Amino acid sequence: MTIDRSNTPPADRLRPPGLGLLLAEARGIFEFNASLLLSPLLMRAPPGDGHPVLMLPGFLASDLSMAPMRRYLRELGYNSHAWEMGRNTGGVSRMRLALRDRLAVIHAAAGRKVSLVGWSLGGVYARDLALQAPDMVRCVVTLGSPFANDVRATNATRLYELLSGERADDNPELRAAIAGDLPVPATSIYSRTDGIVNWRTCLLRPSDTSENIEVHLASHVGLGVNPAALWAVADRLAQAVGEFRQFDRSGPFAIAYAPPENAQS
Repeated sequence: MTIDRSNTPPADRLRPPGLGLLLAEARGIFEFNASLLLSPLLMRAPPGDGHPVLMLPGFLASDLSMAPMRRYLRELGYNSHAWEMGRNTGGVSRMRLALRDRLAVIHAAAGRKVSLVGWSLGGVYARDLALQAPDMVRCVVTLGSPFANDVRATNATRLYELLSGERADDNPELRAAIAGDLPVPATSIYSRTDGIVNWRTCLLRPSDTSENIEVHLASHVGLGVNPAALWAVADRLAQAVGEFRQFDRSGPFAIAYAPPENAQS
């Protein structure tokens, strides 16, 4: 008997996180409560300079999901903006024009480059925006965003393809560009205990203007409200235009970060 192996995935293909990690995503509520409890510490982050920050929500999320982070950044002194496009039902290719228009409006109104903060799928959008309009983008910070390696290694891939009408691995040239080096400073914040996306899909190539920051024990749904992740976002946004320094893990949430050399292991 001949066995048809045409649909057998390669042995080295990444797998989505297991059921245990997926069920453990419920701990996101504790990460949110921790950020409320630790708000006095969080307000010791470097103050903002008033530049605009566009916040892009994850798949199936809306602006409500990023309201705590927008409020936090606003209190630090940033001009934080919602994406104002309702619920994110996916579609990297079909959303490109609308996202660029939204970025252009904010850039024109402020007269300054815009920092992009994207959670999960929102981070994929953010990286694509930086490629489309580097003259309008100051930096990119992503949280649990599956833009690299095997982008199908998530527990949301089938639903994404159903709702967006796009396959996760469509347009390989665009996917390769999004996964590659950006023309602006870039930071990827991720967790190995992410229950939605395989953490290896969040890794960018470290360079003089890019880095990975691993947050211990964070969930996918909690990354945007996790106090250590919030501190890292604020610290990255505080860098001056055209400057980049590697993240200093010795701050008040030092215990929550893995050493930088662990990113590729």
